[in-house]
Amino acid sequence: MSPTLALHTVALLLYATTAGMLGLSMARGGHGAPRAATPALALGVGAHGAALGAFAARHHELPLVGLGPSLSVLALLIALGSLVLASTRTSPLSLVLVPVAAALAAVAEAVGLAPGAGAQEQVYRGPWFVLHVVLAMVGYAGLTIAFAAGLMYLLQWRELKGKRFGAVFRFFPPLDTLDRIGFRALLAGLPFLTAALLLGWAWSHRFGPGMGAGNPKVVWGVVTWLVFVVALAARGRGARHPRHGAMASVIGFAIVVVAYLLLRAGENTGAGFL
Repeated sequence: MSPTLALHTVALLLYATTAGMLGLSMARGGHGAPRAATPALALGVGAHGAALGAFAARHHELPLVGLGPSLSVLALLIALGSLVLASTRTSPLSLVLVPVAAALAAVAEAVGLAPGAGAQEQVYRGPWFVLHVVLAMVGYAGLTIAFAAGLMYLLQWRELKGKRFGAVFRFFPPLDTLDRIGFRALLAGLPFLTAALLLGWAWSHRFGPGMGAGNPKVVWGVVTWLVFVVALAARGRGARHPRHGAMASVIGFAIVVVAYLLLRAGENTGAGFL
């Protein structure tokens, strides 16, 4: 087993362990994430970063080209975001974010952590392409955090409406905190995604193959951008009803995932994630 795969597997196991700790804590009626969850998550992020570092050292390229490597990078960004939140009142968000990161890492490992090969992929190189992908992934990570906050908001709102003050009420952050985190995640993620789309368009016309309006990567990027705009608009109009904003984030995230799967299934080239 290569160092990349070994470290990646360790990270995946640590993510699963962290998710298990969080789930068990909530089931037992705990108030927030257990103390042991943060060190486990930090070790997972460290192992994950080391795995991608080993990938770059071995293949002499950043893990941004190809489905497996790029999904792994996105998983790392989501896990890192969860780790940052672990030191705040929003640490229970890891209950959603860590499983998402683990699922992405598992898919990346299943499809293979192999570098882009062949002449067709050589065009996907250079600092501008790297910046485009990194900006886009930060944007998608922001949408994922908004999804996690929105999902937990809806679950807790349902519990409170039914006057049930059980495990969800004790473990989840307050509704206003979840709404604030979801809004800020969307507000922060949209500029990153916008910059990524503009940079990708300029790069493709200047350095790489032109991307028409029907290109799957372009379609997916535009769909995601529209999801951001609609979710933010729902929050703006629903200031008195933040549940609408939470629902828009959850539904929007589902639309982005489904769109990606459908567009990826119909795409012939394996070059790149975006």
